[in-house]
Amino acid sequence: MWDVTVIEDPAAAAASLDPMRARLLAELAAGPASATMLAGRVGLPRQKVNYHLKALERHGLVELADERRRGNVTERMMRATAASYVISPLALAAVQPDPARFRDQLSARWLLAVAARLVRDVGSLITGAARARKRLATYALDGEVRFADAADRAAFVEELTRGVTALMAKYHVEQDGSGRDHRIVIALHPTVKATGPESAQPDSDSGSGAGSGPARPAAIGEAS
Repeated sequence: MWDVTVIEDPAAAAASLDPMRARLLAELAAGPASATMLAGRVGLPRQKVNYHLKALERHGLVELADERRRGNVTERMMRATAASYVISPLALAAVQPDPARFRDQLSARWLLAVAARLVRDVGSLITGAARARKRLATYALDGEVRFADAADRAAFVEELTRGVTALMAKYHVEQDGSGRDHRIVIALHPTVKATGPESAQPDSDSGSGAGSGPARPAAIGEAS
Protein backbone atom coordinates (compact mmCIF):
# COMPACT_ATOMS: atom_id res chain seq x y z
CA MET A 1 0.00 0.00 0.00
CA TRP A 2 1.28 3.44 -0.94
CA ASP A 3 1.23 6.32 1.58
CA VAL A 4 -0.49 8.65 -0.92
CA THR A 5 -1.94 8.11 -4.38
CA VAL A 6 -2.71 10.84 -6.90
CA ILE A 7 -5.88 10.21 -8.89
CA GLU A 8 -5.53 11.58 -12.43
CA ASP A 9 -8.42 9.89 -14.22
CA PRO A 10 -11.73 11.82 -14.09
CA ALA A 11 -13.82 8.65 -13.74
CA ALA A 12 -11.63 7.42 -10.87
CA ALA A 13 -11.96 10.82 -9.21
CA ALA A 14 -15.74 10.66 -9.51
CA ALA A 15 -15.74 7.16 -8.02
CA SER A 16 -13.63 8.26 -5.06
CA LEU A 17 -15.85 11.27 -4.32
CA ASP A 18 -18.99 9.18 -3.85
CA PRO A 19 -19.62 9.38 -0.07
CA MET A 20 -20.17 5.65 0.41
CA ARG A 21 -17.18 4.69 -1.73
CA ALA A 22 -15.03 7.17 0.18
CA ARG A 23 -16.21 5.47 3.41
CA LEU A 24 -15.26 2.07 1.99
CA LEU A 25 -11.83 3.37 0.97
CA ALA A 26 -11.29 4.59 4.53
CA GLU A 27 -12.29 1.21 5.95
CA LEU A 28 -10.02 -0.67 3.56
CA ALA A 29 -7.10 1.69 4.23
CA ALA A 30 -7.23 0.41 7.82
CA GLY A 31 -6.88 -3.20 6.66
CA PRO A 32 -8.25 -5.85 4.26
CA ALA A 33 -11.92 -6.76 4.54
CA SER A 34 -14.57 -8.63 2.61
CA ALA A 35 -17.87 -7.28 1.33
CA THR A 36 -19.64 -9.13 4.15
CA MET A 37 -17.38 -7.57 6.80
CA LEU A 38 -17.79 -4.11 5.28
CA ALA A 39 -21.57 -4.45 5.01
CA GLY A 40 -21.85 -4.68 8.78
CA ARG A 41 -19.63 -1.64 9.28
CA VAL A 42 -21.30 0.72 6.81
CA GLY A 43 -24.90 -0.48 7.15
CA LEU A 44 -25.47 -1.62 3.55
CA PRO A 45 -26.47 -5.00 2.09
CA ARG A 46 -23.50 -7.12 0.98
CA GLN A 47 -24.64 -6.97 -2.66
CA LYS A 48 -24.61 -3.18 -2.59
CA VAL A 49 -21.15 -3.14 -1.02
CA ASN A 50 -19.94 -5.52 -3.72
CA TYR A 51 -21.26 -3.14 -6.37
CA HIS A 52 -19.26 -0.26 -4.91
CA LEU A 53 -16.13 -2.39 -4.47
CA LYS A 54 -16.20 -3.46 -8.11
CA ALA A 55 -16.37 0.18 -9.19
CA LEU A 56 -13.42 1.08 -6.96
CA GLU A 57 -11.45 -1.94 -8.16
CA ARG A 58 -12.12 -1.05 -11.79
CA HIS A 59 -10.43 2.32 -11.22
CA GLY A 60 -7.45 0.88 -9.33
CA LEU A 61 -8.46 2.31 -5.96
CA VAL A 62 -8.83 -1.08 -4.27
CA GLU A 63 -7.28 -4.44 -5.06
CA LEU A 64 -7.57 -8.10 -4.11
CA ALA A 65 -5.54 -8.93 -1.01
CA ASP A 66 -6.58 -12.56 -0.49
CA GLU A 67 -9.27 -15.14 -1.19
CA ARG A 68 -10.80 -17.31 1.52
CA ARG A 69 -12.92 -20.37 0.98
CA ARG A 70 -15.96 -20.57 3.25
CA GLY A 71 -18.00 -23.66 2.40
CA ASN A 72 -19.18 -23.25 -1.17
CA VAL A 73 -18.40 -19.54 -1.22
CA THR A 74 -15.08 -17.84 -2.02
CA GLU A 75 -14.72 -14.66 0.01
CA ARG A 76 -12.64 -11.92 -1.58
CA MET A 77 -10.59 -9.87 0.86
CA MET A 78 -10.04 -6.40 -0.58
CA ARG A 79 -7.62 -3.65 0.44
CA ALA A 80 -7.10 -0.02 -0.52
CA THR A 81 -4.19 0.70 -2.85
CA ALA A 82 -3.17 3.68 -0.69
CA ALA A 83 -3.63 5.05 2.80
CA SER A 84 -4.84 8.37 1.37
CA TYR A 85 -5.72 9.91 -1.98
CA VAL A 86 -5.22 13.28 -3.70
CA ILE A 87 -7.15 14.26 -6.81
CA SER A 88 -4.87 15.77 -9.45
CA PRO A 89 -5.93 18.87 -11.40
CA LEU A 90 -5.60 16.59 -14.45
CA ALA A 91 -8.96 15.10 -13.42
CA LEU A 92 -10.43 18.53 -14.32
CA ALA A 93 -8.01 19.25 -17.14
CA ALA A 94 -10.18 21.82 -18.92
CA VAL A 95 -10.42 24.05 -15.84
CA GLN A 96 -7.22 23.23 -13.95
CA PRO A 97 -5.34 26.18 -12.41
CA ASP A 98 -2.58 27.71 -14.54
CA PRO A 99 -0.04 29.84 -12.62
CA ALA A 100 1.16 31.29 -15.93
CA ARG A 101 -2.11 33.21 -16.37
CA PHE A 102 -1.03 35.69 -13.73
CA ARG A 103 1.87 36.01 -11.33
CA ASP A 104 1.50 37.63 -7.96
CA GLN A 105 3.82 36.20 -5.34
CA LEU A 106 1.74 37.76 -2.57
CA SER A 107 -1.55 36.31 -3.84
CA ALA A 108 -3.01 33.35 -1.95
CA ARG A 109 -4.85 32.28 -5.10
CA TRP A 110 -1.63 32.25 -7.10
CA LEU A 111 -0.06 30.12 -4.34
CA LEU A 112 -3.00 27.75 -4.66
CA ALA A 113 -2.45 27.52 -8.43
CA VAL A 114 1.25 26.77 -7.87
CA ALA A 115 0.38 24.07 -5.32
CA ALA A 116 -2.12 22.52 -7.73
CA ARG A 117 0.54 22.43 -10.43
CA LEU A 118 2.91 20.74 -7.98
CA VAL A 119 0.37 17.99 -7.31
CA ARG A 120 -0.25 17.56 -11.04
CA ASP A 121 3.40 17.45 -12.06
CA VAL A 122 4.68 15.22 -9.27
CA GLY A 123 1.79 12.81 -9.82
CA SER A 124 2.64 12.61 -13.53
CA LEU A 125 6.33 12.13 -12.77
CA ILE A 126 5.65 9.25 -10.42
CA THR A 127 3.40 7.66 -13.03
CA GLY A 128 6.29 7.89 -15.49
CA ALA A 129 8.72 6.53 -12.91
CA ALA A 130 6.52 3.49 -12.31
CA ARG A 131 6.19 2.78 -16.02
CA ALA A 132 9.91 3.21 -16.72
CA ARG A 133 10.97 1.51 -13.46
CA LYS A 134 13.33 4.39 -12.80
CA ARG A 135 14.21 6.29 -9.67
CA LEU A 136 12.89 9.82 -9.27
CA ALA A 137 14.89 12.61 -7.63
CA THR A 138 12.78 15.06 -5.61
CA TYR A 139 13.34 17.34 -2.63
CA ALA A 140 11.08 19.41 -0.39
CA LEU A 141 11.86 21.82 2.44
CA ASP A 142 9.19 21.99 5.12
CA GLY A 143 9.37 24.07 8.28
CA GLU A 144 7.75 26.76 10.39
CA VAL A 145 8.95 30.19 11.46
CA ARG A 146 7.35 32.66 13.88
CA PHE A 147 7.74 36.35 12.96
CA ALA A 148 7.70 39.10 15.54
CA ASP A 149 5.73 41.38 13.22
CA ALA A 150 4.78 42.06 9.62
CA ALA A 151 8.00 43.96 8.98
CA ASP A 152 10.08 40.90 9.89
CA ARG A 153 7.93 38.76 7.63
CA ALA A 154 8.46 41.15 4.72
CA ALA A 155 12.21 41.22 5.37
CA PHE A 156 12.30 37.41 5.47
CA VAL A 157 10.46 37.17 2.14
CA GLU A 158 12.88 39.63 0.56
CA GLU A 159 15.95 37.81 1.90
CA LEU A 160 14.57 34.41 0.92
CA THR A 161 13.83 35.64 -2.59
CA ARG A 162 17.34 37.06 -2.97
CA GLY A 163 18.97 33.93 -1.61
CA VAL A 164 17.01 31.43 -3.69
CA THR A 165 17.30 33.59 -6.81
CA ALA A 166 21.07 33.76 -6.33
CA LEU A 167 21.26 29.99 -5.92
CA MET A 168 19.19 29.46 -9.07
CA ALA A 169 21.42 31.83 -11.04
CA LYS A 170 24.54 30.11 -9.68
CA TYR A 171 23.54 26.61 -10.75
CA HIS A 172 21.46 27.33 -13.85
CA VAL A 173 23.01 26.36 -17.20
CA GLU A 174 21.66 27.39 -20.57
CA GLN A 175 20.23 24.63 -22.73
CA ASP A 176 23.12 22.82 -24.39
CA GLY A 177 21.77 19.33 -24.98
CA SER A 178 22.62 18.08 -21.49
CA GLY A 179 21.10 18.36 -18.05
CA ARG A 180 17.42 18.65 -17.19
CA ASP A 181 15.16 21.50 -16.12
CA HIS A 182 13.80 21.46 -12.55
CA ARG A 183 11.03 23.55 -11.02
CA ILE A 184 11.49 24.97 -7.53
CA VAL A 185 8.73 26.03 -5.15
CA ILE A 186 11.01 25.18 -2.30
CA ALA A 187 10.12 21.80 -3.54
CA LEU A 188 12.37 20.39 -6.23
CA HIS A 189 11.34 17.97 -8.96
CA PRO A 190 12.11 17.35 -12.62
CA THR A 191 10.14 19.63 -14.94
CA VAL A 192 7.30 17.92 -16.79
CA LYS A 193 7.55 18.52 -20.52
CA ALA A 194 4.47 19.90 -22.22
CA THR A 195 4.03 17.27 -24.93
CA GLY A 196 5.19 13.88 -26.06
CA PRO A 197 4.71 10.30 -24.87
CA GLU A 198 7.79 10.48 -22.67
CA SER A 199 6.82 13.80 -21.11
CA ALA A 200 6.57 12.40 -17.59
CA GLN A 201 9.57 10.06 -17.82
CA PRO A 202 12.11 10.84 -15.08
CA ASP A 203 15.84 10.66 -15.43
CA SER A 204 17.54 7.82 -13.60
CA ASP A 205 18.82 8.94 -10.21
CA SER A 206 20.30 6.92 -7.38
CA GLY A 207 19.63 9.52 -4.72
CA SER A 208 16.00 8.61 -4.12
CA GLY A 209 13.73 5.87 -5.28
CA ALA A 210 10.46 5.32 -7.10
CA GLY A 211 9.23 1.77 -7.02
CA SER A 212 7.10 0.07 -9.62
CA GLY A 213 3.33 0.17 -9.29
CA PRO A 214 0.09 0.79 -11.19
CA ALA A 215 0.36 3.62 -13.67
CA ARG A 216 -2.89 5.18 -12.55
CA PRO A 217 -3.49 6.22 -9.85
CA ALA A 218 0.03 7.53 -9.31
CA ALA A 219 1.57 6.67 -5.97
CA ILE A 220 3.41 9.24 -3.88
CA GLY A 221 5.74 8.31 -1.08
CA GLU A 222 8.42 6.34 -2.90
CA ALA A 223 10.56 9.34 -3.81
CA SER A 224 12.52 11.26 -1.22
